[in-house]
Amino acid sequence: MFKLGHQVDGDWQEYSHPAVFSVAQTGSGREKVLTAAPRSDAAIFATLATLLTPPFFLLYVLHTPRGEGLPGRYQSDEMDLEEVEEFLRCHADLLRRDARFDLWLHSVADQATIVWDRHDLIHAYGPTASFVGALHGLGFVPGTPTIPAPHEHHYHPACDDQARAVLASNWHYSPLRPEDEQ
Repeated sequence: MFKLGHQVDGDWQEYSHPAVFSVAQTGSGREKVLTAAPRSDAAIFATLATLLTPPFFLLYVLHTPRGEGLPGRYQSDEMDLEEVEEFLRCHADLLRRDARFDLWLHSVADQATIVWDRHDLIHAYGPTASFVGALHGLGFVPGTPTIPAPHEHHYHPACDDQARAVLASNWHYSPLRPEDEQ
């Protein structure tokens, strides 16, 4: 099971991004790092999180539910790094195999945010030089992550129980914003 597919010779296959990153300016003039999660590996997200100052807030954006809950934004209470890492470990299968969500991490102290989206792209806003250094340390090289076209997202029935387990945590719910919807 995989979350993102692309066509190869007319057949749908798993798509895994290459280990590349780029640095760009946002519309507000801030820098952001755009990278990917090859093989939908949560370790990339976790590594970037270690560069930020706790406490953290996780935001689980459920844009394509399969009955486990309402579409919406599910925000955690304050978390320390160990709690974030535990969340990533506990829910690794869902994070790797299913595209029904986006995951955000925010550090108030650093005014930094990391977003892992349904396309396995990671948008990191904050300490650009630290993010780039960490990515180099993981073997990433400069390049532009792209989304294959055509592509497909997978929402697996086999992941429904895991998705329910995510929502069983203590979250603060708010509706989706227009930019969250597919």
